[in-house]
Formats: sequence, C-alpha cells, structure tokens
Amino acid sequence: MSESASPSVQRVIFRVPTTGLLPLGLLAICETPVVATAGPVFALLYLVPIVLAVWILRTRTVVDSEQLRTRTLFGARTLAWADIRSLKLPRRGWVNAVLAEDELAPLPGVRTRHLPMLAALSGGRLSDPNAGAEDAE
Repeated sequence: MSESASPSVQRVIFRVPTTGLLPLGLLAICETPVVATAGPVFALLYLVPIVLAVWILRTRTVVDSEQLRTRTLFGARTLAWADIRSLKLPRRGWVNAVLAEDELAPLPGVRTRHLPMLAALSGGRLSDPNAGAEDAE
C-alpha cells in the first residue's frame, strides 16, 4: 500500500545529524595546504571527508506503521514489525533490533531518546521503556 493511498500512515526518518558535515568541510580546508605542497598523491586525503560526508547523508532509518527500512553506506534492509522480537538498548550508539535467532540489526540514527516515537509508530508491537518509569513517578 502506498503512502498516497493511505493518509493514516505516518513516517519518521531517523538520521545522523547533518551538522556533522561542518567539521568535514573544515577538515577538507585544512588538508589543502598539505595537498598543495606535498604532491598529487596526497590528494587522496580528500577521500576521507568525502566518504564520511556520503556516510552522513546516506545513513538513516525510515520507520512507519508497517516496517522499518535501514540504509547504510553500502546497503539497505527492510524489516517488518513482525520480524522484530525486541530492541537492544546500548549505553552509547544506535539502538539495535533483535530479530529471530538473536540476530542484531542496527537501526542507524535511532537513539534511546527516540524510543517513545518508535513505540508509537510500532502500533503497540513495541513498548516504551520510558513509560514504566514515568508511571512510577
């Protein structure tokens, strides 16, 4: 079913903040004197900020009421809500979906602070771990 056919489908995109492009631009500027004075081989240094910029722009998780679509630098994956058993919450980094046979699927851009929105979009398939803490208070 397409989004235009069903106006009730909500979609949220979780991504790496694009403000991360600012230091990459500064890195490219700082590399310029090295490239200009050390020789043409050092022009390969420009690949570092370019690859990191592509990673920032491409990496994301798109969540709607039917599925999750993750996109990384070199691939993409679609997960149905029925395939997800639970979520693994890291101390740092992205949330991981736990699939059948304990397979972990990283959800790029999804942090623990996004769990209430993720639980709401899941349609009750996932519970919000923060809701229990709020009820206790």
